[in-house]
Amino acid sequence: MLQQAIGLKALSTAALGLAALVSLSPVAQADASAASIHHVSSEVCANCHQEIFKQWKQSMHAQSTALTDPIHGTFYRQVAGDPTQEGVLHKASGKFPICLQCHAPNAAKDQTTKLDAMAAYSEGVNCIACHTLKHYKGIRTEDGKFRLGMKAYEISDHVQGPSGINNGLAALAAAGDDLFGGAGVGDISSKPNPHLGQPVELDGQQIPALPMQGNPRLMKTSDACMGCHDQRNNPHGVPLCQTGNEYVASGSDVNCLSCHMPVTDGVADHTMGGGHNPAVLRRAVVFDIDSVRDGDILKTTVYLKNQQPHALPTGAPFRNIYVKLTAYDSSGNPVWQNAEGHPAKEDPQAYMAYALSDDQGMPAPPPMATRPGDDTRLKPHEERTLTYEIPAADVALVRGELYYNLLWPGLVKKFSHLPDAVKQPVLMAEAEEAISQ
Repeated sequence: MLQQAIGLKALSTAALGLAALVSLSPVAQADASAASIHHVSSEVCANCHQEIFKQWKQSMHAQSTALTDPIHGTFYRQVAGDPTQEGVLHKASGKFPICLQCHAPNAAKDQTTKLDAMAAYSEGVNCIACHTLKHYKGIRTEDGKFRLGMKAYEISDHVQGPSGINNGLAALAAAGDDLFGGAGVGDISSKPNPHLGQPVELDGQQIPALPMQGNPRLMKTSDACMGCHDQRNNPHGVPLCQTGNEYVASGSDVNCLSCHMPVTDGVADHTMGGGHNPAVLRRAVVFDIDSVRDGDILKTTVYLKNQQPHALPTGAPFRNIYVKLTAYDSSGNPVWQNAEGHPAKEDPQAYMAYALSDDQGMPAPPPMATRPGDDTRLKPHEERTLTYEIPAADVALVRGELYYNLLWPGLVKKFSHLPDAVKQPVLMAEAEEAISQ
C-alpha cells in the first residue's frame, strides 16, 4: 500500500506487521524468530486492521504481481518468464527482472523470482512493502543511472507510520512525581499493541515486539509513491510510465495522497483508486458538450478539462481515452456519429494516447519501442475543445461519451486471452444536448 495509515485510530489496534517473524505457515509465523520483517503477510496485519485490510485487498497494489495482474502478467511472461519459477532473468538484459522492484518488492529484496514461495511475495505491494520505506533517495543515482522501486529507498526494519507512537511525554510523567502517573498525557492505549516495543498476546498467540517509528516526511508526502510512480524507461531508453515528470511539470503542491488516499472518518483510503477505479475516473475530468444550430448544421463542441496534476491518462503507456459523439433522431436511432467503434483512425482528435514506435516510425509495444510517438493525452490541468459540424436534419439529441481504455486497440485484439474486465472500455463521463426542431 502506498504509504499511510493516517487513521490508525490511536494505533490501539495496530498490528501492521504483527508477526514480523513470518514464514510459510501460521505455526512457523509464530515461531520465526530470525525471519525478516519483509516476510510479514498482510493477513497478519488484518488481525487488527480489518477495514484497512479490506480496502487494500481491493486495490491494484494487492494485485500487482504477474500472478494476479493479467496485463502485467502478460508482459512479464514475454520479457522475463514464469513468475512461479526461480532464477528467471530479464531476457533482453540477462539481469534480475527490474519489474519486481515495484510489482513484487518483497521478492525483489530477497532476489527471488518464485513469487508463489510465500504470501509476502505473492501479495505484491503489501503493508510491509510500503510501511518499511524509511527515506526516498530519488530514482537516479549520482551518475544519472536509474534506481527504481525499492532501490530508490532506504528500508527500515521498523514499521514506519505517519505519526508513530508519541507517548514519550506520558512515559516521563509516569516516571516522575505526577500524581496520576501520566494519565491523560500523550496517547497510550490499554489494548495490546506490539508497536509500543513489547511483545503482546493476541487471541492466545504471542506476538513479538514490532516498534513503530513516526515518519511523516515520507508517509504523508508523494515521496512514498515516486520510487515506483515517477518514471521508468524501457531497455532502449524510451520513457514508459512518467507520472512523476508530469506532476513536476504541473507545478502542483497537491500530493498524491490527496486524491488517491483521501481520509474518511480518520482513516486513509487504502483502496488507492486509480485507472482501474470507475469512481476515480469519473471525478478526474470535466466533460461537456454544446450544440448550436447554424442553418442545416449543428455546430457542436466537446469540452474536456483534466482536473489532475498529471496527464490523462497516466501510468502505463497503452492506456488511452476517447470521445464518442452521436446524434439521434426523435425515436432514439443514431443518424450521425464521429466514428464507428473506436475513433483512433476515423476521428484522431477524439483519441488521446501516448504512442510508441520503432526506428521506422511504426507502432511498437513498450518493451520493443525505440522512440516515443505522438503524445495526444490531456496534459495536467489542460482544457481542450473538439469541434464538429453535424448535419441537423432529423437530429433531436446529441450525446457525448468519454471512455477510458487500459489497452491500445491493437493490444485488445492481440491479447485476446485477457479477461473482458481489462479489455472493455469504461465510461468516464457523458453529456447530452437536446435539439429543438
